[in-house]
Amino acid sequence: MAGVIGKLFSGKQQSDEFTDDYVEISARPVDRSGKAKVTVRPFIVEDFADIKPALDALREGYTVALVNIKPLKDKDLVELKRAVSKLKKTVEAIEGDIAGFGEDWIVATPSFGQVYRGMGEDMPPSE
Repeated sequence: MAGVIGKLFSGKQQSDEFTDDYVEISARPVDRSGKAKVTVRPFIVEDFADIKPALDALREGYTVALVNIKPLKDKDLVELKRAVSKLKKTVEAIEGDIAGFGEDWIVATPSFGQVYRGMGEDMPPSE
């Protein structure tokens, strides 16, 4: 028993049994320059099922989703409400942000993003 304890505390590696082999992975995807990447990705929703790729991308945490809802809005308002509700619930769950802009687009961000919602003193009016 003293031999086993001596091997554990000796600082020398007697066998490979106690070695830690691991691979370190980055918490965020990075490009070749070493900078973290965020993707701004458009999605078109023509049917309720079309919202799933946007939800999956948001859950991954590195995608800002620009969702075109016009095709579904023109087709079925009940399905549009279901899709937008599902999108809102997912964004709330990941502590992101969501807002409509124009009549046909919704922007949804993961937790690191925030949607600018108004013209304040900090932003000059566009010309």
